[in-house]
Amino acid sequence: MGKEYEATAKRSGDVTYEKLSKRALYCMYLAGVTGGVVLLAIIGAVNVFWIFPEDITAGKWISLGLAAVLLIEVLVSPYFRYHRYRYSINEECIDIIEGYLFVKRSIVPIERIHKLQTAKGPFDQIFKVAKVIVTTGGGDVTLSFVEEEKAEQIAESLRRRINEIVKDQRAEERAEDGRK
Repeated sequence: MGKEYEATAKRSGDVTYEKLSKRALYCMYLAGVTGGVVLLAIIGAVNVFWIFPEDITAGKWISLGLAAVLLIEVLVSPYFRYHRYRYSINEECIDIIEGYLFVKRSIVPIERIHKLQTAKGPFDQIFKVAKVIVTTGGGDVTLSFVEEEKAEQIAESLRRRINEIVKDQRAEERAEDGRK
């Protein structure tokens, strides 16, 4: 086990969870700031075209409150999301823990995977992170904000593991057919 892995891993029981790199935190902040600016522009447009001309005092206070909550969300959410996000991949499953106010845990058995995909959005490309999208019969699970190189390694190792499972299943089927 390499030093980098040990530095980013956290043990929980017998499962070793990996943390995201600092690049992921910066990507989260940039995405949050961008979304915040768009929402502030919408609030500003509503104020300029409706609330200020109509002189709606309650609307001004509501806009100020929304802007304050939005600012706090943009500053606080990425920090907590980054520190909460963990993932683990072993021979049997992919386990992802994520969330800010509400924590979500996704456990996907590797034998149920139908499709693997890596993807990078504009902010991901800036910070050299990627997503590994895992599709099962029950839906998609996304491992987000993983360093590009690591995302490719994860996708490749999962692909190899899936191929091994398929080969084993086919060998078992042939053995059963031979016994009949």
